[in-house]
Amino acid sequence: MEIVTKIAPLVLALIMLGLGLGLSLKDFTRILGAPKDFFVGLFSQLIILPIIAFIIAVSLNLPLPIAVGLMIIAAAPGGVTSNVMTKFANGDVALSISLTAITSLISIISVPFVVITSANFLGDNISKEISMTGIALKMALVVTVPVIIGMIIRGFAENFISSKINIINKITGWLFVIVFLAIWIEEKDNIITYLAQAGLAVLILNVIMILIAYFIAKKFVSGVAQQKCIALECGLQNGTLAVFVATLIFDDVAYVVPTGAYALLMYITGFIFIYFLRKTN
Repeated sequence: MEIVTKIAPLVLALIMLGLGLGLSLKDFTRILGAPKDFFVGLFSQLIILPIIAFIIAVSLNLPLPIAVGLMIIAAAPGGVTSNVMTKFANGDVALSISLTAITSLISIISVPFVVITSANFLGDNISKEISMTGIALKMALVVTVPVIIGMIIRGFAENFISSKINIINKITGWLFVIVFLAIWIEEKDNIITYLAQAGLAVLILNVIMILIAYFIAKKFVSGVAQQKCIALECGLQNGTLAVFVATLIFDDVAYVVPTGAYALLMYITGFIFIYFLRKTN
């Protein structure tokens, strides 16, 4: 995975820079106006999603690398795509942006913790070989720092950046495609086998989590728009960040495959979910 290992940090840094260019301080302070909606979304994504992934990994008796890979994508924060698809669904875009921003910044702590802890429970005792602090610091360089730089640039050129934000979002979307193609090119001999092992698990995780988040939100949040937002935020993860973490910790492509498979399937299930939302609302 030499190519993927080299380009994943750069691509992720550019994607997070794009995220930062779309953020302002109000995206962080907005949660004070409706803290319940925000914390329901945060709890669903940081706590419930990894628990569901772990249950699926154990229930399906997945091979260890596939199981750990499933936990990596479950631990990843929401991606910028969730903001776009929340808009398509007539959901609360402002809440979606706030959740993506906060979970992305928290991810430098939450992702290493979830991945290392779950790997230990699954039988892959990686805590003896790697440092949680070391992973967090490396993630901060390609996640937190680019977001902050993006916000600073926006602060100096807000009107220009605002007029170009749609172009920036399209570019970041294509950047993930580059990573996925690199994985395919490097591992084409093995990837079909791994996809066959991971495909059902990631599909189950994605569909179940969208539905669970939707009905949890229905009970606790302030409205339908917030309900749609939280469901999509929990179903659409930052696939590039997950690939970066997988390549940072492991050398085996099997750990990466669930992240790539999930990142492809989530668009299909996301659009199907939006279709049904539009038909029923």
